[in-house]
Amino acid sequence: MRPPQPDTPSRAHPLVTIAVVGGGRMGLPLAAAFAQSGGRVVVCDLDPALVATVQAAQCPFDEPGLGGLLRETVEQGQLTATTDTTQAAAAADVVVIIVPAHLTPEREIDLAVLRSAAADVGRGLRRNTLVAFETTVAVGATRTKLVPVLEQASGLQAGSDFYVAFSPERVKANLVLTRLRQTPKIVGGLNAESTRRALDFYARFLGAPVDDVGTLEAAEMAKLAGMLYRDVNIALANELASFCERAGIDFTHVRTAANSDDEANLLLPGIGVGGHCTPVYPYFLTRASRRLGLVQRLAEAAREINEGQPRRQLERVASAWRPLRGERVHLLGLGFRPGVKVDTFSPAHPLARSLAEMGASVTIEDPHYTHDELLAAGLRSGSVEEASLVILVTAHEEFLRPDFVVWRRAGVEAVLDGRNAWQQDVVEQTGIHYFGIGRRAGIE
Repeated sequence: MRPPQPDTPSRAHPLVTIAVVGGGRMGLPLAAAFAQSGGRVVVCDLDPALVATVQAAQCPFDEPGLGGLLRETVEQGQLTATTDTTQAAAAADVVVIIVPAHLTPEREIDLAVLRSAAADVGRGLRRNTLVAFETTVAVGATRTKLVPVLEQASGLQAGSDFYVAFSPERVKANLVLTRLRQTPKIVGGLNAESTRRALDFYARFLGAPVDDVGTLEAAEMAKLAGMLYRDVNIALANELASFCERAGIDFTHVRTAANSDDEANLLLPGIGVGGHCTPVYPYFLTRASRRLGLVQRLAEAAREINEGQPRRQLERVASAWRPLRGERVHLLGLGFRPGVKVDTFSPAHPLARSLAEMGASVTIEDPHYTHDELLAAGLRSGSVEEASLVILVTAHEEFLRPDFVVWRRAGVEAVLDGRNAWQQDVVEQTGIHYFGIGRRAGIE
């Protein structure tokens, strides 16, 4: 899909200055897309090194298409970067805030970074500015937790002096620029005028379909509902796969058959669920729901199932093969998704912790990470040749066609195919014990 070309400023389309607060993996491509569509964009980030990199028209992230778009928009003067969010907000017609919301150790939403960014924006906020939040939050958080920060810092009244919308980020690493132009943009506003302005803004500067859901809360809920669907669906697949392992049924074929009538859409089971979104956002709803006296039983059960999947699979291997104490175990992949250098909530982390608790020696490799980066993540690099058990964590292209004969000669005795990327019969023909998700191992 060809992205919209930059507008020529005119009476109908005056030049719009946009401040994007948060120059991370999602914020920077968003800013570049706005700039490509004719906006005068300032990326605001507290990291001076990132700001300097952007100012030099260099790309700090491995995201397809972003490097070229960044060079183009910076060289044309459409995109700049700064560490001074307040100054950028003071000059902006639209401010888009897309900084992280984390989980506390008690798994409650932590709005500290988001509230700090809102305060910085508020101190420079001027009348008639549109502020759009894209960070996923709990239902009601924008209205009750963030709008008051803007009002207090600015001395202005939301809904009349300035306008507020919530439009959740809905893209994926390695597909960000494509998704920005194609995925419908959910929009809800503080009031009718806020919604109208946000709809006009996103339609002009992204070109994707815009979906008016009316209120801030409806937009917040729409994003959470999508994440919860995904988490529950994967948990169901994991539970069905665990039954198939015991019953001697290949769930790979079962899933394909079940989905063939266009009534079902079972997702893939696996060794675990990672990333910024699915392991985090369900808690934004389940914890808020409990405070209202409700229990989201499916959502809570899904989180428990998916979080327990790495340990459950290790225990399965230990029970059917042999205890893992003293074993040399090698993990393939740190990134939470193939081809992505992001390890937030990667299954590699709970696998490594559980293996250490079980007395195994653990090493890891990932083609996207250097030895020093693996060490910084608390992991020890190594190779298959040192291992008796190999676990496929991430289905990177580099891991899809190993020579199992060579592995067996090197001393590999068992593999746990956490992504069902290998053919069981091919592995077992070499004398290596095979464990797949939803597949019965020959020794079970």
